[in-house]
Amino acid sequence: MSFHSICGVISEYDPFHLGHARHLAETRRRLGGDTLLVCALSGSFLQRGSAAVFDKSARAEAALRCGADLVLELPLPWSMAPAERFAAGGVSLLARCGCTHLSFGCESGDATRLRSIAALLLNPDLNAPLREGLAAGLAYAEARQRAAEALAGEALPELRRSNDILGIEYCKALARLETEMEPVAVLRRGAAHDSPGENEYPSAAWLRRLLAEGKPVNAYTPPEAAAVWAREAALGRAPLDMERLDTALSARLRGLSPEGFRGVPDLSEGLEHRLSAAAAEAGSLEEMVRLAGSRRYPAARLRRCLTAAALGLRTEDGAGAPPYLRVLAADARGRELLRTLRDRGEAVVSLRRDLPETDAARRCWALESAASDLRALACPGQSARRGGVELRRKPVML
Repeated sequence: MSFHSICGVISEYDPFHLGHARHLAETRRRLGGDTLLVCALSGSFLQRGSAAVFDKSARAEAALRCGADLVLELPLPWSMAPAERFAAGGVSLLARCGCTHLSFGCESGDATRLRSIAALLLNPDLNAPLREGLAAGLAYAEARQRAAEALAGEALPELRRSNDILGIEYCKALARLETEMEPVAVLRRGAAHDSPGENEYPSAAWLRRLLAEGKPVNAYTPPEAAAVWAREAALGRAPLDMERLDTALSARLRGLSPEGFRGVPDLSEGLEHRLSAAAAEAGSLEEMVRLAGSRRYPAARLRRCLTAAALGLRTEDGAGAPPYLRVLAADARGRELLRTLRDRGEAVVSLRRDLPETDAARRCWALESAASDLRALACPGQSARRGGVELRRKPVML
């Protein structure tokens, strides 16, 4: 079966809320009601360097019940990564699915503008002024901002807005992959990323804070997703006890030598000494971030480095593209696409036995399995803390 339009979405959905539902609906409105929506969903740990509040199968089911047709996993080396590698992993995964479009929400809502900035950032003339900024002690984001604005001869506020930045990285990944996938930029409404406060479309970060405080989020969540969250809570699988997880991560990091940190993704020379010293002294992961922090090393980057070290991630793990297509959830139309992909020879994985016999696939599965088992220790219910999470996981089929 052929599909007129297949649109990819790179997502975390932690938790899935009204803004996410609006984005999927608007994407389908623009591209046509028969558009098949494929989500590349982050696994057990997310870009911010911490675990997902809800299990990935629950998040995949919520997405499926609220408009998606197929949900595939974006594995750990790409899901817990800076914007550039996060985007590259998601785009490469969706390109293998035959996606004709890539839809994302952003502050500007202007795909043409974001593509032009992406082209600017890929211009080799940017490299020299960027290196000068880094040599002067600027953080990477600030050095890139200044270099890009100097080259463009104009202000580029998009490089200071989190979702525009992601959109730009998606456009860079599309250009590097030389795919014909077209970007679709949907204007975000409501609260900005990670901002507090009540709104019709609040940020997922604010909803996570409400959940941590034991407050309801149903007013900001589609009923179909709210039912999934309620079931997960009743089964003792959500929301996570982040203090319990913090203790597990900190135990792995305390006493880790500078040599133990070397090879962790996004670790620049010398940072391993700061992280090792912070891990030896601090009583929590956030205190490690604070002790190791500086103007040059933003908190999000340090948190990712620390969590990556605790999970055993290495720089080479995120090289290239994800080695398989892991199915988390699918409806009837999604299963049609999966059959097409299998017939085409793609490595589609539903269960452990489907895993390709390659070192890269085995390594990726092992990392994701270990991360899921560690995350499970923070579940509120005793039975939900059992190991072997990925061996028991089956795709959600609707």
